[in-house]
Amino acid sequence: MSKPQPLVTHVVRQFLPNRGGLEDVVANLCGQLPSLGYRTKVVTLDRLFVEPDKLLPARETIAGIDVVRIPWKGSSRYPLAPQVFNHLADADIVHVHAVDFFFDALAWGRMLHRKPMIATTHGGFFHTQKFAAIKKVWFNTLTRASVSAYRDLVCCSLSDLETFRPIAGKRAKLIENGADTGKFADRASSMATKGMITIGRFSSNKQLPRLIATMRALVDSDPDWRLTIAGVPSDLSEADLRQAISAHRLDHAVNLVVGASNEDIARLMGQVSLFVSASDYEGFGLVAIEAMSAGLIPVLQPNDAYRALAARHETIRFADFADPQVAAGAIQASLNALITDPAQRNTAMAAAADYAWPAVARRYADLYDDILKR
Repeated sequence: MSKPQPLVTHVVRQFLPNRGGLEDVVANLCGQLPSLGYRTKVVTLDRLFVEPDKLLPARETIAGIDVVRIPWKGSSRYPLAPQVFNHLADADIVHVHAVDFFFDALAWGRMLHRKPMIATTHGGFFHTQKFAAIKKVWFNTLTRASVSAYRDLVCCSLSDLETFRPIAGKRAKLIENGADTGKFADRASSMATKGMITIGRFSSNKQLPRLIATMRALVDSDPDWRLTIAGVPSDLSEADLRQAISAHRLDHAVNLVVGASNEDIARLMGQVSLFVSASDYEGFGLVAIEAMSAGLIPVLQPNDAYRALAARHETIRFADFADPQVAAGAIQASLNALITDPAQRNTAMAAAADYAWPAVARRYADLYDDILKR
């Protein structure tokens, strides 16, 4: 009987059916690994942060991925779930995603499970400036100590690498996130339109109120502009956003879509030409890459992650959404440039192709190979 493929157990606080950058990364990586010689299992929490009263199945198979869900208590910022230790016995490698309770607990409990581990940073816990002083102390004490338990610490962006290298040293390695460049491929409007879309969680770092204020400035100058906001509630609710839209008298111009499927989003992309993000923090900027794969031109707040992307891709444009009038001008200029040079749509799609998942998953598999050899 042939020996089974080694098993990588991925530990992540939220997974499918929740949708977001973290969930998509884990799902896509797990989808690629069987062809590279690895079995996968995901251990995650049994309730979604957006639906804390709904209990999900303890075990499930999603898109061919074995999913194990465990109970948790406490805050969604640092959910406590000690039962994770019950689901590591069959793992050859444990891969922890994000820097949270799992990252710390599995590091400090390594003598209990004795499994080789790697972790991926996914932006750490610096998505907002809230509690910045406490976060800095935590990072330089507990996180610094936890890092020592991991064979490799994968940083998924250049900004993460700069943040974590001082506490991880040679353990810090750069593997930028992959993107599912097929699900929205070539779905943007073939004609330049006065329409834009933003996609993602309704979280405070996304600065959606600033985007809505910018939309007000655009509509004041040209009533034909339209904006679609597609995502799921987080620390901003659907009601919060609808109130902001109404306060700016934009109910006719802003389409708020909650819980859209990928096919829904692809259809919405077919009505617009620009992707916009007012986010002041991103771990990598995955959604901007996916938007480019559709042929959308990104107009982005110049945070560190987006600056790193723009340094390599000339189709990315910046706007300071802290000033609605300035941002509106940048958006109009971006549309004008697309009208003048429609080939930008194809340039954006070609740039996104560099982030296809097969090559990214191969780099992770190389790390796993090295760990098993050691």
